[in-house]
Amino acid sequence: MRVKTGVAKRRRLKRILKQVEGQRGARRRRVKLAKESILRGGAYAYVGRRLKKRVYRSLWITRIHAAVEERGVSYSRFVHGLKKAGVTLNRKELAGIAYRDPEAFARFVETAKAAL
Repeated sequence: MRVKTGVAKRRRLKRILKQVEGQRGARRRRVKLAKESILRGGAYAYVGRRLKKRVYRSLWITRIHAAVEERGVSYSRFVHGLKKAGVTLNRKELAGIAYRDPEAFARFVETAKAAL
């Protein structure tokens, strides 16, 4: 017996078109173009998730650099001093401390200076 795919096909196509909602032009109405658009969007989303990590790390480094320069040390010497002193905070935590609690960050700078 032949099985007709009417309802299942309509549901599948509606799901595809729902994913491209908000886009303009033929991609919004034509299923074949919509599928291509979904694939490309997924690829960009994948890349974007990796880029976001890169961008945040550079932001943390910039914040630490600005806070350290105020206290008369370069960023690279500061990081080297912390490593020598055995301080194992990552850049995210250091940037947060520099932003929220400058007095505590000043103690980290002094620790790094002493280790050098």
